Amino acid sequence: MADEKNGPATEAPAPATEVPETQSAPAGPVQRPSGWMYKGIHIGKKEVWYASPIVQLVMVALVCFLCPGMYNALSGLGGGGQVDATAQNDASTALYSTFAVVGFFSGTLANMLGVRITLAFGGLGYCIYAASFLSYNHNQNHGFVVFAGAFLGVCAGLLWTAQGTIMMSYPPEDRKGRYISYFWIIFNLGAVIGSLVPLAQNINATEATNVTDGTYIGFIVLMLAGAILALALCNADKIRRDDGSKVVLMKNPSWKTEFKGLFETITSAPWVILLFPMFFASNVFYTYQMNDFNGAHFNTRTKTLNNLMYWISQIIGAVAFGYALDFPGVRRSLRAKVSFVVLFVLTFAIWGGGWAWQKQQVTREVVENEEIEYRRYDWTDGGEKYIAPLFLYMFYGFYDAAWQTCIYWYMGALSNSGRKAANLTGFYKGIQSAGAAVFWRLDGLKTPFNTMFGATWGLVAGALIIAAPVIFLRIKDTVSLEEDLKFSDETAEDVAPARDVTVIKQGEV
Repeated sequence: MADEKNGPATEAPAPATEVPETQSAPAGPVQRPSGWMYKGIHIGKKEVWYASPIVQLVMVALVCFLCPGMYNALSGLGGGGQVDATAQNDASTALYSTFAVVGFFSGTLANMLGVRITLAFGGLGYCIYAASFLSYNHNQNHGFVVFAGAFLGVCAGLLWTAQGTIMMSYPPEDRKGRYISYFWIIFNLGAVIGSLVPLAQNINATEATNVTDGTYIGFIVLMLAGAILALALCNADKIRRDDGSKVVLMKNPSWKTEFKGLFETITSAPWVILLFPMFFASNVFYTYQMNDFNGAHFNTRTKTLNNLMYWISQIIGAVAFGYALDFPGVRRSLRAKVSFVVLFVLTFAIWGGGWAWQKQQVTREVVENEEIEYRRYDWTDGGEKYIAPLFLYMFYGFYDAAWQTCIYWYMGALSNSGRKAANLTGFYKGIQSAGAAVFWRLDGLKTPFNTMFGATWGLVAGALIIAAPVIFLRIKDTVSLEEDLKFSDETAEDVAPARDVTVIKQGEV
């Protein structure tokens, strides 16, 4: 039986029927019974189906649909649904500060605890975060919101590392892009559906108001359901791909081996540091887009509609890039280069359009000055006042999905090892959160809108330039099994695909 962590499965006893070692098997493929035997373990059809990469990825996508998906819907309202964004800015700074610290070690924790427990615990922080805003609606308890943000940073670090491990290491090499897009579609459907809740409840709110208690209660219930659903996942040691191969892990992970793996992730491939600016930049644009664009310039009902269209555009971006990155008629190394060029062009096309809009808007001082009556845009304004910025916001959402899909695909193209994927994801989420913490703090310090825009655009463009050598020189058409096993104490025999045999030994099929 396999244990609850990522340890090895104990081999099942051999079948009673003995076949002499020298006896050859009948010609043709071996007929497998209901399910099949792999390395002495009988795996029934149901178990093979449930422990398959696609089923597990869909399940983790549903967990993210209910937890971070709903969090995104809440954050997309600007200010966490509050007119005054101060509490949410401070909570986000605390969130991403703790996330940055925990993120570096969350790969180690995920390898030790297994993805099931890691995801379930990670989901708890989201419902507490939503509850803090429900409380804030009544008692203005700023400290509780900040605490909830800090606690969510710990939980989110664990959840996203477990998610990244599944998304990058479970799929076969030729399907990683599609699997990433499947995840992103389901995950962002959470934000889409979550956005419909405040839109329905605030459809007549033509002034800038806080969202209702019912909105927060709905988020709390859905987030709690996500944390419970995570307990139904399989751990990585149970996963079997279609060909019977397993995910490369450590047989007996310990704190010593996992911290060593964290160190080896950098020392064995120091060029991966060139991806760190992309990691840092991967969440910084949310601050400008959600607070300084959507939250500052549109009334309550309009920003909820914008939020809905933003997440729908994320789905479109994930589908487009996910399938393009797996296009079978082009070598993977060439696909990596083409995707990078497209991402670079989008950076200047979309953000260039964003600057054309931003430089025409009023300053932060005007928006936040209570003595000045500032009218936020409504969807009835149409034309340049609403239709143009709506499409711009949708392109921002498309760009975010393109960026995230590409960076996950790039990391997945560098290794198929579950252990290394967990460590890489830990670095990714830790550095990503450090960047987000910096930008949420800048917003909390009332940095001018134009400065926030310029810093965001400059950072993402610069990060791409620094990452170019990795994309163009280090991503190969395939990663050998020998390379992946450098991060494991397993052997090729432990994880190799099941295959038909011509000589049957006792206890083997």
